[in-house]
Amino acid sequence: NKAVHLLLAAQRKQIDAVLAPFLLSLDTLREVKNKMRAELEYGLKRETQASATVKMLPTYVCGTPDGTESGKFLALDLGGTNFRVLLVKIRSGRRRSVQMYNKIFAIPLEIMQGTGEELFDHIVQCIADFLEYMGIKGARLPLGFTFSFPCRQASIDKGTLVGWTKGFKATDCEGEDVVDMLREAIRRRNEFDLDIVAVVNDTVGTMMTCGYEDPNCEIGLIAGTGSNVCYMEDMKNIEIVEGNEGKMCINTEWGGFGDNGCIDNIRTKYDKQVDEGSLNAGKQRYEKMTSGMYLGEIVRQILIDLTKQGLLFRGQISESLRKRGIFETKFLSQIESDRLALLQVRRILQQLGLDSTCEDSIIVKEVCGAVSRRAAQLCGAGLAAIVEKKRENRGVEHLQITVGVDGTLYKLHPHFSRVLQETVRELAPQCDVTFMLSEDGSGKGAALITAVIDKYLYAMRLSDETLIDIMARFRREMKNGLSRDFNPTATVKMLPTFVRSIPDGSEKGDFIALDLGGSYFRILRVKVSHEKKQTVQMESEIYNTPEDIIHGSGTRLFDHVAECLGDFMEKQQIKDKKLPVGFTFSFPCRQSKLDEGVLITWTKRFKASGVEGADVVKLLNKAIKKRGDYDADIMAVVNDTVGTMMTCGFDDQRCEVGLIIGTGTNACYMEEMRHIDLVEGDEGRMCINTEWGAFGDDGSLEDIRTEFDREIDRGSLNPGKQLFEKMVSGLYMGELVRLILVKMAKEGLLFEGRITPELLTKGKFETKHVSAIEKSKEGLNKAKEILTRLGVEPSHEDCVAVQHVCTIVSFRSANLVASTLGAILNQLRDNKGVGRLRTTVGVDGSLYKMHPQYARRLHKTTRRLVPDSDVRFLLSESGSGKGAAMVTAVAKSQLWAGQTLQPYFIASGCKQAVAQGKKTTARLTTQTHLNPAHTTWPVLCVSVWPAN
Repeated sequence: NKAVHLLLAAQRKQIDAVLAPFLLSLDTLREVKNKMRAELEYGLKRETQASATVKMLPTYVCGTPDGTESGKFLALDLGGTNFRVLLVKIRSGRRRSVQMYNKIFAIPLEIMQGTGEELFDHIVQCIADFLEYMGIKGARLPLGFTFSFPCRQASIDKGTLVGWTKGFKATDCEGEDVVDMLREAIRRRNEFDLDIVAVVNDTVGTMMTCGYEDPNCEIGLIAGTGSNVCYMEDMKNIEIVEGNEGKMCINTEWGGFGDNGCIDNIRTKYDKQVDEGSLNAGKQRYEKMTSGMYLGEIVRQILIDLTKQGLLFRGQISESLRKRGIFETKFLSQIESDRLALLQVRRILQQLGLDSTCEDSIIVKEVCGAVSRRAAQLCGAGLAAIVEKKRENRGVEHLQITVGVDGTLYKLHPHFSRVLQETVRELAPQCDVTFMLSEDGSGKGAALITAVIDKYLYAMRLSDETLIDIMARFRREMKNGLSRDFNPTATVKMLPTFVRSIPDGSEKGDFIALDLGGSYFRILRVKVSHEKKQTVQMESEIYNTPEDIIHGSGTRLFDHVAECLGDFMEKQQIKDKKLPVGFTFSFPCRQSKLDEGVLITWTKRFKASGVEGADVVKLLNKAIKKRGDYDADIMAVVNDTVGTMMTCGFDDQRCEVGLIIGTGTNACYMEEMRHIDLVEGDEGRMCINTEWGAFGDDGSLEDIRTEFDREIDRGSLNPGKQLFEKMVSGLYMGELVRLILVKMAKEGLLFEGRITPELLTKGKFETKHVSAIEKSKEGLNKAKEILTRLGVEPSHEDCVAVQHVCTIVSFRSANLVASTLGAILNQLRDNKGVGRLRTTVGVDGSLYKMHPQYARRLHKTTRRLVPDSDVRFLLSESGSGKGAAMVTAVAKSQLWAGQTLQPYFIASGCKQAVAQGKKTTARLTTQTHLNPAHTTWPVLCVSVWPAN
């Protein structure tokens, strides 16, 4: 046993020695980052550019699309073993749209490695087939050429090939202008003519694609078969191009980093073997350590070495292991999958002709992990150099930037993206980098572009200019809602809640909170105590609210609430106590005091009769009294947004906005009393429940509503009402996606035109499905699973297209919510008269919490639209029920024990009572002392009443 143990220890030591060079320390990665940064500078300088390994090629792309482009265009995409031809139709203006049709053609190996003339003749043959297929052979169209190889450009329509990469070796091309070679091949064929106006790299295409969705995207990264980056550089830093104004996209061609030997200290003998056996030995050394084309080959070289040492495959090197290229990079992704058992790893190795044991499988998995992790870290180190350069260019201490990413290694490898992102964070701590996957990348297949880039979806893409305009419209509606004269006709009702402050830490007691706002009804017991510090204990119970009660009579609904409350109090053994109750009632109510709420209108599918226009507190009290087995003191009725704000305000006293993005959507905020015409008094603040779901009910959003929004509205329980809510909330999002999918299927753009009864059934596509489909890792699998349940048999391209539809619909929702929230933040800033607002927004709701991208998109857009604000988004972990208890606690803390109050007005009532010569008693919840002799009157939380 001891001998076996020693043998295993010796083998372990040998394996560790082989893999040790692949384990890069943070210091080593910093060194790589610094060397990359130096090479970037060399490539930009006129004197050193010729000898620089990172070529920093100007692309003559000086901006991103602005929405004014229109016309028909051809696009070619050459960058690997497949070649794509696309027809793109762009329409600008109010009905802006983009339609794309494409076809994929293979490029045989003999043409990739034949002559340049053969390669370009083959490309032109493919173009001719496509033009005939589309019936446009006679048209002279402008053409854009995505040519994903290093090119030196003197203008946007000239590209001189610096050197082939990715297995291409066609002769007589290097040093030649590829645009001229394409023109020559078109002339040789003499069947059609094209106007070649632009040649771009695939990294530039990725940056431009992502830049359409996020204007903050100024970097494009490809991590696939090859590896490369482009970014927007300040013209003043690009010495090889005339002019100092503006920016230009630089194609770094960073794959050549290290060709001068500067990273030889981290190259292993396996890297050198892979390089020596490649078509371009001595070149693209960094790419050969980081890209998908070479990682499998590095693994194969290591496996051969371990086998020679007797550490693998019983020391027998099989014929298959000797074959170059047998171990593809896709096998790394499969073997490293966390979900894959060792037995499955062994099966993959057996498919490769490698007779392995379980021990062999463990070692192979370890080798794959070491190689791919190093690749991701090196890629991250290079990217960190670029984002740091961007930060310094802008002259800011902290940079926020987006990187558009494409490539199979980044998208399909289970750990590559995570390790890359972690490395960038470690090496560039002053940069907040968002990684955005290019959903329209060339690897998605023909059906994706045809299906997804569709005019209906482009109507849902809102520019920042449009969002700023919507923000201004909402600000006007807020002003109308606060005005006594305009409130009756305002769509945004701006309802006073009579909540005048957030918790200050002095509250204590035992409270009941009710939370009614959807198909589930929650009751909580909240105990707030002061021992060493303020603590909150909560116990809750969830009760179902059946559909027949939601749509029945108001009497039945409140009898049901009273019955649930009785059951809860029975379980808590408190039926004999009369505890203070806070009632979260998540529907628009008009209030004239804290313990009254007159329902204006039902929302969220509720339709109980006899409630609209009635005080819900009286209805509940009546139902409780009718039972007669317990008593309750309902001290406050609040909206769920107010409850959320108060819940978060308990943890962060800067919280002055409450936001709900779930089944429904709404917001509240603390407004200055002087702006609230509907309530007497000018001193202090009061929470306003905006009821913003009705924004647009007067037609003010017609220009951005789509045919699908109108169809949703027509089929709803309240047509013509809550139009903003129907565009953004979780109740409608899944249905919105379903309507788009039906339309696309009818036009033959999805599911081969098949439409199933399930797909036609309202409500079958739920918002939770949108969240599942948009998950970065398993989203496409979820899409297939969900669509299969709907009876369609989706192709991979269908799943990608559906994922894209979900993204556009949810992205629009986040953008619209950001614009209305931005209006509230601007109002708060103006109220305070400060140059920069610091505030906290309390948030709750299933869409915000469960959707994988929603919160991030909302935060980013809000910060972009309101740049002069520091906004913290605080998730309400315990829902709005705790907030209702906090409102009740604040209200209770303002009362003298055993007194019945006859309040005048908060704050202003104090002056009024004294002016009337009345003897007064007052209570303050702040540390301010009340002294009638003072001329400066206290403002917040002062209750005044006649003294006994």
